[in-house]
Amino acid sequence: MRVCVLSSGSKGNCSYIETSNHKILIDIGNSSAYVERSLRSIGVEPKEIDMVLISHAHVDHIAGLRVFSKKYNPKVYMTEKIFKESGLNISNVYDIPTVYEIDGVKITSIKTSHDTEDSNGFIVEEDGKSCVYITDTGYINKRYFKKLYNKNIYIFESNHDPEMLMNNSRYPHHTKIRIIGDTGHLSNQDSAYYLSEFIGPDTKIVYLAHLSEQNNTEELALTTLKNELKNKNIKFNNIKIAKQNVVSKEYVI
Repeated sequence: MRVCVLSSGSKGNCSYIETSNHKILIDIGNSSAYVERSLRSIGVEPKEIDMVLISHAHVDHIAGLRVFSKKYNPKVYMTEKIFKESGLNISNVYDIPTVYEIDGVKITSIKTSHDTEDSNGFIVEEDGKSCVYITDTGYINKRYFKKLYNKNIYIFESNHDPEMLMNNSRYPHHTKIRIIGDTGHLSNQDSAYYLSEFIGPDTKIVYLAHLSEQNNTEELALTTLKNELKNKNIKFNNIKIAKQNVVSKEYVI
């Protein structure tokens, strides 16, 4: 399994997962042109993408989907609610069940809590290798903890610092309340708590994702997670920051 975050943040999100038989994108929230350039920068031709998973219908997760789909016609997987909310007129769309298996790849949908008609995170697994993708959620239901424990790779939201958001942000008050609420985004503290519950002996790398440009810093996100892990005596330090419009270093397991 090969994983690379192509872009992560409020202006566009897209991640690449390669298995033995499939080349997958999760979300296409950047322009199709950006995604095409990013894929080629890691040696992947856009026409090789055969699966696209869509987490939800907000523009920073689907902005490039229509053009990319028209040019390359991959199979696009999203729930019926997400498809309806997206308003997109695209073909080759498939409803994704809670658990979907194809060619030895198992994709498990995790219901997330966001201010949209429907939203999901994903676990992608093949031959004992695994990657979790969860962003854009106000919390994670405890019923998913067992499923999310001890995966190899986490692409995981660490959106904001609550003090920066509430005291220093220029956002209107109602927007602040939305972000910090149960249908908003995970704070650094939320993210650190969940990851401290999920990281296990087989975990190889964590990408902190969807950092707010206004209400967070890379240092705060990293420090918050590292302190939480230290306080719980969890020895893990392979933590990277997924950035907006920057292709991450890929990870291969």
